[in-house]
Parts: sequence; structure tokens; C-alpha cells
Amino acid sequence: MQSNNKKRFLAALLVTYLVSTPTLAGISPEDAARLGADLTTMGAEKAGNADGSIPAWSGKWLGAPPHLNYGGSGSQYPDPYADEKPLFVITAQNMAQYADQLSEGQKALFQRYPNSFRMPVYPSHRDFRYSPDVERKIAANAINAKLVHEGNGVTGAIGASPFPIPKNGHELMWNLNLPARAWKEDAVYKMALVLANGNRVYESLDYKILSVWDSPAETVESLDGRQAYALLTTLEPTRKKGEIILAHSFTDPISSPSQSWQYLPGNRRVRRAPTVAYDTPYGAGGFRVMDEDRLFNGAPDRYDWKLVGKQEIYVPYNNYKLDDPSLKLDDLLATSGHVNPEYMRYERHRAWVLEANLKPGKRHIYRKRVIYIDEDSWIGLLADNYDGKGNLWRSNMQTTVYAYDLNGFQARVAIFHDLIAGSYLADRLLDGQRPAKLNSSDIEADYFTTANLRKLGK
Repeated sequence: MQSNNKKRFLAALLVTYLVSTPTLAGISPEDAARLGADLTTMGAEKAGNADGSIPAWSGKWLGAPPHLNYGGSGSQYPDPYADEKPLFVITAQNMAQYADQLSEGQKALFQRYPNSFRMPVYPSHRDFRYSPDVERKIAANAINAKLVHEGNGVTGAIGASPFPIPKNGHELMWNLNLPARAWKEDAVYKMALVLANGNRVYESLDYKILSVWDSPAETVESLDGRQAYALLTTLEPTRKKGEIILAHSFTDPISSPSQSWQYLPGNRRVRRAPTVAYDTPYGAGGFRVMDEDRLFNGAPDRYDWKLVGKQEIYVPYNNYKLDDPSLKLDDLLATSGHVNPEYMRYERHRAWVLEANLKPGKRHIYRKRVIYIDEDSWIGLLADNYDGKGNLWRSNMQTTVYAYDLNGFQARVAIFHDLIAGSYLADRLLDGQRPAKLNSSDIEADYFTTANLRKLGK
């Protein structure tokens, strides 16, 4: 009996030590106790803003709201706010009135397209919450997550943003890089490059993604630094049909750099693709680069990261219209320089502002990046990217929906604007395809092996 008591005492002492030792802990227990108090369980401010344009967080809905008829994973998400009308519309003519709540990229879009770009602003909502499993994980991450390799890796976390109360730029960057998301995603998405003259270039890809980081079956120990597996198969254009990219990524990319393989139908071979990262061109016309998927992802070691603060800003939010199966691409892509504003929805929210500056001696096409991260979901919503001379070059938007099968927010259509060339890329379009199956696919880890890649390529 004394031996058991001693073991329990030592175990309790060890837990106390792990929680209270600054070198091992993310934040103090006192700060962690704010989660679910003045902060939401995800780390956002519960309170609304002074004038009420940002409401207090309610979190009243988990999954599909009771007034909606949702058919389950793989079916369309009905819009919970379908009957709402814009409160007002921001245009090039009145944007000065809202300048403090706009990004530099949004201002540049108004200046570049004064007669067509506009932002319909709807009532802001904070009605949804994440699953209890995600809430438990982010609470544990708050205590146990730890930066390694000068902030270029993270350990001690799983299944949700590691640092719900971020103290520096690296912690905020990892919240963006590792938010709670679907652990399985099975979908067919289309991307459309719209040139300044109105011509379009299309690509379609079959996406299979297994985010072991988010898997309910994994623990920090079993995860062993793994983050996600992805297998992307090109369906169109015909000249690229059958090309496959397989990628493995890790939460400590310094110790375990991402690994990629490629299958090319022309030579029927699987080969390592070591350069599929950072600013490797990707997508239709090579328009965007690999590490700007979801505005930023992958290894962060080429940049210095700075937490600028928070800003109230008009951001894409609750963008269910973009997934309406009746939406025709000819209507969405009807304008040059940007998508048709009729199908966009913006709301006023608080966003964390993250700035990345290229380190001396490092190479990337973007010298500086400024990213706006939603406080309620840790998803990046806006990104302004600057060229080597410091000029604003790209203004990117990431739309989102609350995915009822996921019980969480899901990044949806991303729009990348080239402010100099006058072209843009819309990525992850459904174009009449069924929505992604989230967490319900039968894909497992053995699907994402080079052996299976060779098998699929035959």
C-alpha cells in the first residue's frame, strides 16, 4: 500500500513539475485557465467589440443547426444565413471610410479595379463551436506545446493549434500551420487561372489527404512528429492527366523535412521530388507556390516571424455561396482581376496579424508576407505578399465554411490575385462536384506509400 501511495505521489509531483516548469510548458496554468473563461476554448476573446459589429461568441451550435436539413458528409452544406442581405457594400468610392478595417491588399484591389471590385458586408456571426475532442486537445496543447529549433518546429501538441494564447510570431505561425481540421479529406477540386484578357486555364485534381495530426486515434507519443500525408492526382488538362504527387509532412521540418514523390505517366516511373516545397510553382499555369496553400503551410525556416497584434478587419466568412451546386463557373469568373463579388460574403471579425520577413541569405519569391488569422478558428483569411523589391504583388483570400460533419471550420475556395499582371487563380472550386467527404473516407496510412503510388500509376 505504501509503495502504491508513493507511486501516486511521484506521479502527481511529475505532473506538477511538467505543468509549472517554464522550459517545458507553453503557458502557465493561470493563463491556461483563461480558456473557457474570458477566452473561448480556442483562445479567442469571448466578448464582442465596442460598437457591436463583432458579436460576443455564443458557440450555440455544434454541427448542423437544428433549422437546417443536412444530408451528411459528402453532401452540400446548407447556408445557415441564406436569408441575410448585405448591411452595406464597400467600393472604391467609399473605401476611405473603412480604411482602418481593410488590409493593404484589399485597398490595392479597389485601386486596381475601381469599377468592378466591391465587398458586400453581412452581419458577423460567432455561433459555432468545435468538438469536445478538439477543445480537450487545445487545452492540453496550451500547457504542453513547445517550440524547437529556434521556433521552426513544434513538439508536445496534437489535433489543434498548439498555442491558443500565442506570445510570439513563431507560435502564431504554428497556430496557422496546424489548426484543427479534417483528419481525412477526399474530394475532387478544380482550379481556374483567369488571365487579364479573360482567357482561362483549368486544372482538376483528385485530393486524398490524411492528417494524422488530427486523427482521433493518435496521441502525441504515437504521432512521433508526423503531420499529414497527401496524394494529389491530376484529372485535367489532358496533357497532365494521371500525374500524381505524394507528400509526407512533419511537425518538426528541420529534423524531418517534408518528403515528396512524383509519378509521371510519360515515363511510368516514381521519382523523388525534393524541390516540391517553399516557392516551387504549383497549379494552373504555375500561378501560386507550394507553401501558400491555405495562405501559408510547410517549413517556416526561411522567414523571421513577427506577431504584430490584432486588428478588426473585413474578411471572407461563412462563404457557403461559393459551394452552391447551381453556381456556374462562367458566372463566378465573369470579371477580370477577381471573382464576381455577387458570390462573396465578408464579415467584420478580429484577426491576428502575422508578419514574415525573408531572412538574409535565404531565397523565396516573397520577400515579405502579412497574414490575417481568424481568432475563432486559427485559419488564415487574408495574405498580402510582397516581391523582392518590397512591392505589394499578391493579395490572397481564403474563404471558409463551418463544416457540419467536421464540427469545425473548413478552408474552402482560395483566391490568389496578381496585382501587377491583373490575373487571378481560384482554387478548390467544386464546379458541380460533390463536396469533400470529411473524416468519412476509407483511406488509411498505407494508401500514402510509394508502393501504392506505383500501383496507382500502372
